[in-house]
Amino acid sequence: MAEQTGQIRDDRAAGKLLAYVDGEAAGVIAYFVMDGTPAALVAVHTVVEPGHEGKGIGGSLVREFYAMAAREGVPVVPLCPYAAKWASRHPDEAPEAPEELVVRAKGQLASHPELY
Repeated sequence: MAEQTGQIRDDRAAGKLLAYVDGEAAGVIAYFVMDGTPAALVAVHTVVEPGHEGKGIGGSLVREFYAMAAREGVPVVPLCPYAAKWASRHPDEAPEAPEELVVRAKGQLASHPELY
């Protein structure tokens, strides 16, 4: 199935990577920038809006999330099950995060539930 990407925008202040199709919000990845060194982008939750499912929007969001991290020179920690599954199917585009970063990301999320 062809991917329907529309436009993807990063709202770093809100921790959202948003997809729009025909000017309408179609999907989002909720994320946070992990504290510490090294920093990382942590995908927490991916949602595709009703009526937009099955069009490749979720995959386009995750692909752009990994590309964004690569441009910034930081790894991605995919705590979101959808992002983790996508990453396992696209290892050439989604390098695996070191286990210590995964543990740190889970700890930061647990201590800051507002990030979810």
